[in-house]
Amino acid sequence: MSEKIDIYSDQFQVNTGPYGSTLNFLLSQPTPPAPGTTPQAELLATVRMSLEHLKLMTFILRNQILTHEEQTGTTIQIPPQVLNGLRISREDWDGFWQRA
Repeated sequence: MSEKIDIYSDQFQVNTGPYGSTLNFLLSQPTPPAPGTTPQAELLATVRMSLEHLKLMTFILRNQILTHEEQTGTTIQIPPQVLNGLRISREDWDGFWQRA
């Protein structure tokens, strides 16, 4: 049996093409970058899957998070600066997390 993998990631990249998708999981460096330099991250794992798998996984993850928030009476907050940095509007964000 192969060795189990357990990793912590604080960054990710998603790439899609006509035949599938690639998810890269990365870890930030422990110290901030020098002024004027690009932050570096260590590539921890690459996961490749079909677009169908990615879409199903996204649906299941969303439902799992919504269920968790309902059961715990909490809302997982994402800072506006993070949404702005990813060019996600507040309206799009809130709309995605609405229960149908």
